[in-house]
Amino acid sequence: MPQHLRLERHFFGLLFAAGCAHGGTPSSEPPHAPTTTANALPPGAPPVAKASPTAGPTASAAPAPVATAPTEPKKIDLHETAMGTTVTFIAFTNARVDETAARAALTQALGEMRRLETLMSEWRDDSEIGRVNSHAGEAVTVSPETLDVVQKGLWAGKVSGGVFDITFQAMSGLWKFGSAEDARPVLPSPAAVAAARKLVDYRKVEVSETEHTVRLAKAQKMGLGGIAKGYIVDRAARVLREQGLDSFLVQAGGDLYGAGRKPDGSHWVSGIQDPRAAPGRYFATIDLDDHAFSTAGDYARSYVLGGKRYHHIIDPRTGYPATACRSVTVWAPDAFIADAVDDAVFILGPEKGLPLVESLEGVGVVIVDKKNRVTVSPRLAGKVHLLAEPTDGL
Repeated sequence: MPQHLRLERHFFGLLFAAGCAHGGTPSSEPPHAPTTTANALPPGAPPVAKASPTAGPTASAAPAPVATAPTEPKKIDLHETAMGTTVTFIAFTNARVDETAARAALTQALGEMRRLETLMSEWRDDSEIGRVNSHAGEAVTVSPETLDVVQKGLWAGKVSGGVFDITFQAMSGLWKFGSAEDARPVLPSPAAVAAARKLVDYRKVEVSETEHTVRLAKAQKMGLGGIAKGYIVDRAARVLREQGLDSFLVQAGGDLYGAGRKPDGSHWVSGIQDPRAAPGRYFATIDLDDHAFSTAGDYARSYVLGGKRYHHIIDPRTGYPATACRSVTVWAPDAFIADAVDDAVFILGPEKGLPLVESLEGVGVVIVDKKNRVTVSPRLAGKVHLLAEPTDGL
């Protein structure tokens, strides 16, 4: 049974990755295989003694052995921009990966993020998704990575009953939020919304695994913004594991993955934003060990008009912003799942969203519904700590 969170009497300091309070959600990332660094001894290795010089009959005694102390883990971080948001990497060195190698690994992971962004951005005409959109009705050859994300997006559409739909991009010109927001927002006409909504149907997308092609129906448009960021976070995490790091955090906006635990054995802990409070105010924290975290909220890109809040999470069934929730935070084994499921649950609301979450292995959710009630799914019992009741408001 889903639970309502209890208020903790002690205010938990937000234990962001290695004490770094960025964004509001550092936590755990997918594991990767360590590499070896020369001159570093693994913890517990026997001390290395200096060899004594060759001595004649009157030579003095050999010097005492000198032990090489294990290297203390050092925190390394990198803060950049990619995918239209702030990207943060935090990692700890280990006996096999020194500071130089760790920094190189972070740079390589950032490069992988930017490479994948150039393939999948719907806002770039020269990206693969840009070409799919500009050639709607034709089969367009894409890379294995883009094909993978499109197929995952179609899977998300199926399991969510169509409330997650990668062809939502047909409505992007009607609703403008964030950097595209008009100085004086104007609602689209009901007729325009109805016309665009007819083009939103993930079931019309055709994919060929053998030919590596994607075909949209004529006039359709595709956008991978609801899942590509999570997928790219997972790929960056894989790079770090392949380079030997095993305790790190990768965050891109509201999507993050935390690998392992910090060197002192403590959890990665992430804050959950209070949807009606100032940025950086958290109503709860969540423990993340080898798990991802993603939040969908009606506060990040929104405006209030005529006493009603309008935001960027559009319900494809109506063509208008979803109204069942204020915030949905999903905890999952990988960032792709977290990224796809948070939007679906946000649109479905607690009654239908919780069964979806429970049907997916290793997935949990924290929901602030439209009436400001907080619900946590069974898998997160003991992992979520309520710091305060969420602020109420429009």
